[in-house]
Amino acid sequence: MSPLFPRPEILQQAFESPYSQGLRKSKSQRSAPTPLEARLELYPAYSIVDDTKNKAKKLSAEAAKEFDAASQKAQAKTGHIELYSGKYYAACTFGGLLACGLTHTAVTPLDLVKTRRQVDSKLYKGNFQAWGHIYRAEGVRGIFTGWSPTFFGYSVQGAFKYGWYEYFKKTYSDLAGPDNAHKYKTALYLSASASAEFLADIALCPFEAIKVRMQGTIPSAYTGTLHGLRTITAAEGVSGLYKGLYPLWGRQIPYTMMKFASFETIVEMIYARLPGGKNDYSKAAQTGVSFVGGYAAGILCAIVSHPADVMVSKLNTYRKAGEGFGAVTSRIYSDIGFKGLWNGLPVRIFMIGTLTGLQWMIYDYFKIFMGLPTTGGAAPPAKKELTNHT
Repeated sequence: MSPLFPRPEILQQAFESPYSQGLRKSKSQRSAPTPLEARLELYPAYSIVDDTKNKAKKLSAEAAKEFDAASQKAQAKTGHIELYSGKYYAACTFGGLLACGLTHTAVTPLDLVKTRRQVDSKLYKGNFQAWGHIYRAEGVRGIFTGWSPTFFGYSVQGAFKYGWYEYFKKTYSDLAGPDNAHKYKTALYLSASASAEFLADIALCPFEAIKVRMQGTIPSAYTGTLHGLRTITAAEGVSGLYKGLYPLWGRQIPYTMMKFASFETIVEMIYARLPGGKNDYSKAAQTGVSFVGGYAAGILCAIVSHPADVMVSKLNTYRKAGEGFGAVTSRIYSDIGFKGLWNGLPVRIFMIGTLTGLQWMIYDYFKIFMGLPTTGGAAPPAKKELTNHT
């Protein structure tokens, strides 16, 4: 009579790994593999994957250790940075410089194609076709046309924008009082960001004028930032650098208002839906939230500010000497129509979403580096404790 359960050696042969079976056998005992037997030479692949994961974790831990060590050295040199002190605003200013200057320069090839397609919608059929055409005609340098005024302009703009935003946010909060600051926090974010961008655009405008003219003309009108400054001021005076200031305000102020207010709101919503509080998450996790919130805010920014962006590109290229702002705006709109105001929007959504996400991530990483909290929504006002008097 057959046993009810299989013998232990049968179970072992059925479920044991062929790799472990092979290790128990000597070379003389091993038989030729059957067609259905696993190929033992492939099993080391599993250990390679595990080794790669372990090395990645080790590198990540080492990088975090080096970051903490460098952060401690920097904080030791600067001393304790008290929130809303002069040192705090200086740190935020430098963080904004890093966040905007580096990211805008990195996406210069996207910005170049966007600008040229806004100036002439028939020039290129698509981004890759445009980059291929530019590369064949001008090489890699041509693809990065306008990188220097972009770097200088957006470094200064980012420094002004983030530094003044932190200042105005605190100032307006103090004026409103803790209860109203929390109740009307969105209006506070909008007001602070609009005030900051108003000042930041005055610094950005000359560099933006050079960048747009470099990118919007073929071949490029200037060889670099200094050449552009000298050429424009010699022909048109300093006022030539500020031809696009009004449309720049029209583009950048709504853009920044949406960028800061939506970011603060989105980040607050993310943390509200996560278990625990913001401080329960690691530095990397907090900057990850900053990137997600920034990317989502960037998409909204691109849509809100795109018509003005098209007008800036057109105005700096086509405005005639002595022509009034209203006249040139009317002339450009009659040429391109309402549909033309949205030319290049998909490219700009991708560009601005990536830019804004990276900017907030870099900015918050720098704040962490200096021992400061990451950016988030305003905390609710503290509840007053009631005391019983007997």
